[in-house]
Amino acid sequence: MLRLCVYMTNDNATPQLCPTCGTRLSADATRCLVCGSDLTAPGEPAQEPETLRGSRMPEITLSLPVVIALMAGFLLIGAVMVFFALQRTGRVVEPTPVPSPTLTPTPSPSPTPVTPTLTPTPLPSPTPFTYEVKAGDTCAGIAFAFDVSIQSIVRLNNLPAACDTLFEGQQLLIPYPTPTPTAFPTATLSGPEATIAACEKVVYTVQENDTLSSISTNYAVPMEAIKEFNGMVTNTVYAGMSLVIPLCKRAATPGPTPTPTPPPPYPAPNLLLPPDGSYFTLEDDRVTLQWAAVGTLRENEAYAVTVEDVTEGQGRKLVDYVTDTKYIVPASFRAGDSAPHVYRWSVMPVRQVGTDENGEPIWESAGAVSPTRVFTWAGVPAEGTPSP
Repeated sequence: MLRLCVYMTNDNATPQLCPTCGTRLSADATRCLVCGSDLTAPGEPAQEPETLRGSRMPEITLSLPVVIALMAGFLLIGAVMVFFALQRTGRVVEPTPVPSPTLTPTPSPSPTPVTPTLTPTPLPSPTPFTYEVKAGDTCAGIAFAFDVSIQSIVRLNNLPAACDTLFEGQQLLIPYPTPTPTAFPTATLSGPEATIAACEKVVYTVQENDTLSSISTNYAVPMEAIKEFNGMVTNTVYAGMSLVIPLCKRAATPGPTPTPTPPPPYPAPNLLLPPDGSYFTLEDDRVTLQWAAVGTLRENEAYAVTVEDVTEGQGRKLVDYVTDTKYIVPASFRAGDSAPHVYRWSVMPVRQVGTDENGEPIWESAGAVSPTRVFTWAGVPAEGTPSP
């Protein structure tokens, strides 16, 4: 509550002087404020000064919220009066809506791109081809024949590290030789390593009646060198066994002229057409066999195409030699009866090693034979018997 009171005092009283120090004091003072002398007469009690009070003024009692509301009302009224006064003078201008400025992001300067170093994309590795193990084959001989490492054959076929579990008829996956990239300067090989790397080698297949001694004499290579390069502990060899002959170990003394070094064997041809089990009707007057090339053939090399009449059962067989990758079965080999016959065919790379007494070429195997395929060919229809 706020209470307003008004009091009136008598200011016309005559002031008094201190009898000791002469200080001017109010009329109702009983003691000097300077020297402390008692201003009352001795033996007389101090009399209280008479205070003249005026008439009591009226009191107005207001609560605090009401006072705040009144002040806010006064301020509001004042603001309205000022607004109208300014509007009459034309100083108040209605605000014009200003469109908000669109912030355009300032592109930050990009760093100068650094030209990346071009890394050549590795080419996909070709699918490995299948090779059927022959009698006497070794991992070293197969690896040398196909110009791949023994470790690549071991890893691709999950073979033991010694690679001593090969058996005849086993199917091996042979990776294609990896092209050798441009070699960077490397450390110089040691003497023994350089000798082995530079050594000329050839793979020889042991024939019947061959011995390690005769092979050593034929190539003028010591037996111990042949055993060392092939990991042999005995002198025993057998027909069909593949041996790596280190020609760099030949004796210095002249000896018998060795047999010309045969090139490495070719892989088995991949047969293409016709698909296995195809059927040819009476209207088909010829059958064309096709296969994929095993490589570039030399002048004395060809493909031996074998076609056998299985249905006839008398060993009727046709063997022909071509340098192309296709062969047309002659119509003369077609069965003469009306029943369809089943024919089995295969292809093998061969190499001419000479001629016989009749001047006919003598061929020997130059690689693996392909898997066989069969096709059925309807025979020639029998001619009707003329009526008399």
